Amino acid sequence: MNFIDDTQGKQIRSEPSPGTLYLVGTPIGNLGDLSPRAKSILQNVSLIACEDTRRSGQLLKIIESTVPLLSYHKHNFKSRQSQLLKILESNGSIALISDAGLPGINDPGEEFVQAAKLNSFEVICVPGPCAATTALVISGLPSQRFCFEGFLPKKHSVRKKRLEDISKENRTTVIYESPHQLTKLLEDLSILCGKGRPIHIARELTKRYEESIGNTIEEVQEYFIRNKPKGEFTIVLGGNKYNQKNKESESEALRKLKKLIQEGEKPNMAAKKVAEETGHEKKWLYSKLHKQLDK
Repeated sequence: MNFIDDTQGKQIRSEPSPGTLYLVGTPIGNLGDLSPRAKSILQNVSLIACEDTRRSGQLLKIIESTVPLLSYHKHNFKSRQSQLLKILESNGSIALISDAGLPGINDPGEEFVQAAKLNSFEVICVPGPCAATTALVISGLPSQRFCFEGFLPKKHSVRKKRLEDISKENRTTVIYESPHQLTKLLEDLSILCGKGRPIHIARELTKRYEESIGNTIEEVQEYFIRNKPKGEFTIVLGGNKYNQKNKESESEALRKLKKLIQEGEKPNMAAKKVAEETGHEKKWLYSKLHKQLDK
C-alpha cells in the first residue's frame, strides 16, 4: 500500500490504490459538497461504475475527469460484476457512485462490495452526502438510535405490513418518498400513527429550494393540502412513545376494545384506554374497529 507524507509529517494513503474498490459519495444537490478527496479519486481511478452514465457524465465534465464510465444499476448489476472484478484482478481501481449520495444506501452497491471482499479486494469508502442522515440531524428528533427504510415496497400487501411495523417502532424512522406518493403516505401514517405523531419532512436537501416542513403529521398534511408536493422528499418519523416491549397482540387489543364498548364505554374513550394499556396507537385501534363494523 502506498503512502505519502502530508505537511505535518503524517502519512496519507496515495490514492487510488491498485486492485481497490472505492465507494464515493457524490453531491445530493450542492456541488460544493463534493470533497477534494472524492474529486481526486474520480479523476484518477481506472473506471467509474455509475447508475446513469449521462447524469454522472455531467458531474465528471464539471470536475474535468476523463475516466471512462460503465453503467451499474439494479437491472444489470449481476452481469456487470464479473467484468468489474476482472478490472480489479488486473490491478485496476474502480470508483462506484450513485446518481446522488452515498452508494449502497438504497442504491446498488452492496452486492458488488460483497463480491469484491469475497475475492479479497480492498474496499474503501470516500464519505460524502447522504439524504437520510442529513434529514435526520436537522429534524430535531431522537437520533441516538434510528431505523432507515428507504423507499417503501410497491406491492400493496407488503407495503401495508411494513407501515404497520413502522408505526409500532419506538425508534426514529427515515423514509424516502416520491412527490406523487407523498400524500398517500401521510394519510396512511395518520391512520396508523395518529395525527399528533412527530414528523419532519425535508424537501430538495442542499438544493436551491431546500425546505423543512412540519412538526406533526397533522401539520404536514395541512401544508400539502395548500402546496402540491414537488421534488425529492426525506421523511423523518418520530418513534411510538407508547410502544411497549411485551405489547399484547393486535387481536387481543381489539378484543379488549370491543369488550369495553359492549360494557357501555364510548368508542373514543375505549380506544384511548386500550391504547394506554397495550401500546397500540389509539388512531389505529379506532380505524380497525370501524372497518370491522362496516363489514
